Amino acid sequence: MSFAAFDFEAPDGASRWVITCDHARNTVPDFVAGGDLGIASEDMARHIAFDIGAEGVSRALAQRLGGPAVLTNFSRLVIDPNRGEDDPTLIMRLYDGTIIPANKRVTPTERQERLERLYLPYHEAKAGLLSARDTPVIVSVHSFTPQLRGRPPRPWQIGILSAQDRRLADPLLARLRAEPDLCVGDNEPYNGALIGDSMDRHALQHGRPHVLIELRNDLISDEIQQKAWADRLAPILQDALAVSGL
Repeated sequence: MSFAAFDFEAPDGASRWVITCDHARNTVPDFVAGGDLGIASEDMARHIAFDIGAEGVSRALAQRLGGPAVLTNFSRLVIDPNRGEDDPTLIMRLYDGTIIPANKRVTPTERQERLERLYLPYHEAKAGLLSARDTPVIVSVHSFTPQLRGRPPRPWQIGILSAQDRRLADPLLARLRAEPDLCVGDNEPYNGALIGDSMDRHALQHGRPHVLIELRNDLISDEIQQKAWADRLAPILQDALAVSGL
């Protein structure tokens, strides 16, 4: 049986919302270095291998917003679907102080296999969900570590990443900043402008409204927290969409 590059939640959900999770799992398929990238299991459980908690939030949001979610089934260290195909960080060799031995000398053939069996099928599944809707709205769910090695702690509980198209991001930021207990980042802890990334590929190039949400992973480490954040975010997203007039 061939490896499934992606999974769905609520694939028949009929609303405008489409939830995407680019870094859902830390799975290494058997056809990639025998299923072992050569790093410790502790590192494979870190944020470098996947977005901790993002899968649970994505699935819960899909249920609450009435739309489908599409989620990766492979580690970002195998190949990163949130990078353009020609991005030098598509296959990471070093991430947050950890060397990835199986990626040090990836051959062109190995790179192409990862593209064809993992990266491209995931993007095709995402494109299919979006093209099936007249006016889709994309929510991309990610998580971030509270502190990178050797760096200061990150104060934000949530960040909204958006580049040129701010139609949904700005009302969402305003709504989140009205929450008295939240420290909210605008293009924090990362910048939302990355040519060839998932939002560029599926949203900006098609004029689709979208946001990328980054949640601090210590706040979504278990199922209770994940569902609580989905419960909180779903009405906020709906309010922001209504205010945007999109």
